[in-house]
Amino acid sequence: MKVSEIWRYPVKSMQGERLEVASVSERGLLGDRVWALRDEVKGGIRGAKKIPDLMKFRASYPVPPEGGAVVPAEITTPGGGTVMSDARDASATLTAALGREVTIWPLQPAADLDHYRRGEPDHEDLETELRELFALQADEGLPDLSKMPPEILEYESPPGTYFDAYPILLVSEESLARLAELLPESAIDVRRFRPNFLIADAAAGFPELDWVGKRLRVGNCELRVESECPRCVMTTLPFEDVPKDPRIMRALVREADHNLGVYASVVSGGEVQAGDPVELLGD
Repeated sequence: MKVSEIWRYPVKSMQGERLEVASVSERGLLGDRVWALRDEVKGGIRGAKKIPDLMKFRASYPVPPEGGAVVPAEITTPGGGTVMSDARDASATLTAALGREVTIWPLQPAADLDHYRRGEPDHEDLETELRELFALQADEGLPDLSKMPPEILEYESPPGTYFDAYPILLVSEESLARLAELLPESAIDVRRFRPNFLIADAAAGFPELDWVGKRLRVGNCELRVESECPRCVMTTLPFEDVPKDPRIMRALVREADHNLGVYASVVSGGEVQAGDPVELLGD
């Protein structure tokens, strides 16, 4: 197996940038998801599960981050305008573009628990809330969330991060190919699924689901695969040249128990380049 593509997302839930090389530490790719938007109506850090139009924005770094410093990202709005994430008018610009009052924030210390605490739900009933987030139909069961970090019940992300669960997301080309076979009329675009590493030359089907609980060597990094990635409404949303497509979740629920890709933690960091080998190390 090998690394086919590397992706970094400077702002949570916005489209990201493709890289040829990435530095990886315990907190994931350097510069990945270090900015996020706070919903000033409902409260809490929010992503495209709650603010779908975020997927129509793009973020990149004009000056690449180095070390542990948080550097500003350039955000391109759906209308083609740009604003730097640390600009004085950034929150106002994003509010106007989204039609929703938001502010933009860099990562805050993990001890600032109120910053990461979940905002007001859209529904009083938890099951209704989850069904909407995961784009489920009435006859479809909820995904298994037992392997997710327990703190995400109370917080939008593990405090000190803007990740949904773990710092690395791996997806295989073979999983995308299998989904394309199941949905020949759908646009199965890697950008829908937002991996950090797209892996090539794996087994057929949805091979990475068999990696859970195992270690991987990716370039000169070592990762531990912690959980399947249960997919949500974000995979169905329209952006740029990608259309809305609810069929994607229907196929994933039916064929892969809601999942596509796997979450991983970082055992030891280093550098990863496109084309680097990926080796399954075992438990």
